[in-house]
Amino acid sequence: MDTTRNTVLEAWMTEHGYSSNSLAEAVNRAIERLTGRPGGLDGSSVRAWKAGRVTWPKSAARTALEDVTGLPAIALGFVPRSRPSSTPAPPQQEDLDMKRRTLVGSIAAAAAAAAAPGTASQRRIGMSDVNRLNKRFAEIIASDHRHGGQLGIEQRAAALADEALNLQNAGSATQRVRSNLYASAAAFRSSAMWAAIDGRRYDVAKAHMREAQALAEMSGDQAIKFRIWSHAGTMYRHMGRPADAFAANDVARNLHLTRRDPLFASLGLARQGAIHGAAQDRTGTRRAFEQAQDAMLRADPADYRPVWMLAFYDQAELDSLALSANLALGDYSTAEYHAHRCLSALRPHMIRSRAITSTRLAHAQLAQGAPDAATITAMKVPAEAATQHARVTRMLQEFGAALRATEPGSSTVQTWTEHTATWRMAA
Repeated sequence: MDTTRNTVLEAWMTEHGYSSNSLAEAVNRAIERLTGRPGGLDGSSVRAWKAGRVTWPKSAARTALEDVTGLPAIALGFVPRSRPSSTPAPPQQEDLDMKRRTLVGSIAAAAAAAAAPGTASQRRIGMSDVNRLNKRFAEIIASDHRHGGQLGIEQRAAALADEALNLQNAGSATQRVRSNLYASAAAFRSSAMWAAIDGRRYDVAKAHMREAQALAEMSGDQAIKFRIWSHAGTMYRHMGRPADAFAANDVARNLHLTRRDPLFASLGLARQGAIHGAAQDRTGTRRAFEQAQDAMLRADPADYRPVWMLAFYDQAELDSLALSANLALGDYSTAEYHAHRCLSALRPHMIRSRAITSTRLAHAQLAQGAPDAATITAMKVPAEAATQHARVTRMLQEFGAALRATEPGSSTVQTWTEHTATWRMAA
């Protein structure tokens, strides 16, 4: 059996920053895009290609590899199998070496011709450009967790989505780079969508959603598809449209990603539980959160996950969603339990989430006949969140109205009124 190394493939992988495992994963994703079923390659499959043990991959893997690299298989150093019957026996090692040397020479000659005087040279877009965008995406995520819902965050995210798309036309790139650019654009657009949802600008959010969905389809990135459809479910829940919320969240939950990674399954189930709460389905709420908790416990913390997932979904967020669901159901003692669990586990950067959770806790305490404790809790919400975050502002206004209705003329109402006056002055 021939074992001539495929030095052309090895050189391409080195140039584009692929390991055997990462190339196998990229080809598997391409197979799934092409066939609807995930590929079964692993690092050993790619190592067999590089070592020359496999000189002509199977059809699906070969087509997917060509999709990832943007090159035909023969330009990657692979040699087609000889035809049976009338064709001669397979070529000897010397023939294979000669073919590969010829391919290398042809590729080098083409590159030299492209760079020759008088030939317009295109900029090469690479993973360094994608990584630069991903760093900006991490900054958007951090800003969202600090402030949330702000028009400025939405506008910056939308502008960065356009920047990612402009790179598509700025030069040549491999299929891998182009897919990553579409994924980056979709990620930024989904952040713009979320900022609009958080700021209760639902018509704008829906426009961002439609563009994000189209970009995600072009990227083939399951994680970003999950994020967009999961956001859509949350948006419809906030809009009081549980049927649409279920439908959107089901798209996210039915992605293959949720069967591969229990943490994505957990998030989909937890958001499903919140929708059940809004729909006044106690049994569905309880079952969804039990399943979400079980899936979270099965998730391996060491698995790779995108930055947006790592930045927010944990036990605290699961309890936050359970708090929202039980508050909607009118189960105030259970809501308070989850609020305390959430607040004790929230990471320091989750400033927006702490404000929302504190406000919901105040509502749960007031509904249980504890106006003094509820007012103390509500007064812990920072002035910035109370005056500049649309969701928090609305919930605190509702809290004040409920407090005045249950404790008219009391010193507690007076304390609350004086405190909110300091927020207005700070604003």
